[in-house]
Amino acid sequence: MSKQRLIIFDTTLRDGEQSPGASMTQEEKIRIALMLEKMRVDVIEGGFPIASVGDFESVRAIARLVKDSTVCGLARALEKDIDRAAEAIKPANSGRIHTFIATSPIHMQNKLRMTPDQVVEQAVFAVKRARNYTDDVEFSCEDAGRSEFDFLCRVIEAAIAAGARTINIPDTVGYQIPSVFGDMVGRLITTIPNADQAIFSVHCHNDLGLAVGNSLAAVMQGARQVECTINGLGERAGNASLEEVVMAIRVRPDVFPVETRIDATHIVPTSRLVSSVTGFPVQPNKAIVGANAFAHESGIHQDGVLKHRETYEIMRAQDVGWSDNKIVLGKHSGRNAFKTRLQELNIEFKSEEELNAAFSRFKDLADRKHDIFDEDLMVLMMDTRSAEDEVAYELISLHVCSTTGEAPEARVTLKVHDTEHTATAIGGGPVDAVYKAIESIVGESASLALYSVNNITSGTDAQGEVTVRLEKGGRIIHGHGADTDIVIASAKAYVDAWNKLAGQSLREHPQHHQGV
Repeated sequence: MSKQRLIIFDTTLRDGEQSPGASMTQEEKIRIALMLEKMRVDVIEGGFPIASVGDFESVRAIARLVKDSTVCGLARALEKDIDRAAEAIKPANSGRIHTFIATSPIHMQNKLRMTPDQVVEQAVFAVKRARNYTDDVEFSCEDAGRSEFDFLCRVIEAAIAAGARTINIPDTVGYQIPSVFGDMVGRLITTIPNADQAIFSVHCHNDLGLAVGNSLAAVMQGARQVECTINGLGERAGNASLEEVVMAIRVRPDVFPVETRIDATHIVPTSRLVSSVTGFPVQPNKAIVGANAFAHESGIHQDGVLKHRETYEIMRAQDVGWSDNKIVLGKHSGRNAFKTRLQELNIEFKSEEELNAAFSRFKDLADRKHDIFDEDLMVLMMDTRSAEDEVAYELISLHVCSTTGEAPEARVTLKVHDTEHTATAIGGGPVDAVYKAIESIVGESASLALYSVNNITSGTDAQGEVTVRLEKGGRIIHGHGADTDIVIASAKAYVDAWNKLAGQSLREHPQHHQGV
């Protein structure tokens, strides 16, 4: 008996980017989008075009480059949002407009300040306007998880009648539990008279750790699209994790009446890319993509796996992209091997100059680190591409003296708009001293909300990956740096964050007051 297709809708580039500090450049978004396309994701939500010029340009660039996946732009139920989203997705082979309005009493009364009748009217207006641009229109009932069932039926029926071909039921605040949420989705599908004219979708948040469970429960009750993100990235506790949804369905075909078209061998490389771009490390015990996902410490488990893998493993590591041989390059590797491996990682060069600069950085790293892994290459390319952009601050040199019983002292030299400045500072530790010296040069301070160190690979010569999160004036920025010297990596991350603070424009959040 053939199974129905479950549409995988990835919103890493939109909802995932709304995670505090997870903003991405256009080039980073394109790299991730191309990896998602290679993974055969059905729908890629590229962003919220009305939010900023950068968001608009990113969605349009993705629409121009992605050929095999549908490219989607988010729009509130507002004329200006829908028109902007339509313009952004115009170059796409297959484009979708995803429009939404809140439907829960608490949102309608306190955020929208609209009556239920007005919400229905606005929803119908939005869907009809979007249908002027594309036949592929998705409508979402924001905060559906706390909406009244009868009103949900009413607004969804009206949206389908207006031309929506996908209806999304979001658990916006992560309030639902699987049995209740699944039943609600099933009841909507059986109650709404024209439900057969649309695909029902779910978009679950992970505030109670139930996003994947809620999504799968809805699939069992008739949902045929799941909205998710790589690594579960997203606001607050995140979204449903794409890799967990996909592999649950693949591992349990006896339970689920659906199948996906996802090429799971690209899951781990895409997870690494998203982690490197956003600066959000994957926890070691994360399902599917964590470093310990296929590791066995217990002697009993090790013995069982060696005798017969299925005793303790329900899937093969290779099936989701883990490689038995991760070492790819070293100090004797040539330009062609370097270029070829990066192409396999979906990293292309625009010019020979760009390749030469990257290869020079690779050789410098290879002199300090014996074995170069895929993770090293991804981080290396991030640093190389960042260096090409016009930046306010550039780290030139760093000297730190740390002696037992004495306060560490750091001397830092930064290039500030083509002029070198040097400052010395004393701190509670070497990193603290470096950061105080950098702040002295920048002439400003910010609240350090997060300082995280993660080893990119194993071994004492591994690169350290440092992520910092700065808060200043209501803005949250993350910085990223990597080096075999952890203090230098820390300095790079701090400088990266200050560059973003100097250059980032404010973005509008899609869930802010809609102003209708």
